[in-house]
Amino acid sequence: MAGARRNAPPREEVLAAAMGMIAARGLEKLTMAGLGREVGMSSGHLLYYFHSKDELLLQALEWSEGRLGAERGRLLTRPGAARERLAAYVDLYVPDGHRDPHWTLWLEVWNRSQNADDAARERQAAIEGAWHRDLVALIAEGVSRGEFRPVDADRFATRLRALLDGFSIHVAIGLRGTDRGRVLAHVREFLGETLLAVDV
Repeated sequence: MAGARRNAPPREEVLAAAMGMIAARGLEKLTMAGLGREVGMSSGHLLYYFHSKDELLLQALEWSEGRLGAERGRLLTRPGAARERLAAYVDLYVPDGHRDPHWTLWLEVWNRSQNADDAARERQAAIEGAWHRDLVALIAEGVSRGEFRPVDADRFATRLRALLDGFSIHVAIGLRGTDRGRVLAHVREFLGETLLAVDV
């Protein structure tokens, strides 16, 4: 067993393989045995490293969020108007379409969080918190530059993310009549009505 552990693929390779399986076949087809075959490990070895499927899913989400967080950081720190960077934030937030693997995973982790321990809930909250802090900072910047109306950045970010979550769930589950394009149009309209300064 020690030799098998030494030859095990790196954690990132396992998590990338899990995300690839979710993208290709859906979350319901992701089993420890199937993932083990994909990366050349037994399901027992996977359980040794991850302890449970819940932990595997949460680590896969953290890994995926780490990549998204890096992309979000690049988008939000690039030069340009705050409103353009806000559009990029929204574009990154909303799923690509039905069964988007990242959102599929998010929905499953949210569902399982009803029975999760405090430590797992804290890790989920950390992911949510990163999105929220970046949005608050961006809104506050836009307000200070006169691009956005004078709103309470934290309160507005909370409400906007609730709107984005609701629409994103509709896109991810493939709710009829709620595709990505329509959602982005709704969000643009909402931001135009509530946040963007009239004279910008």
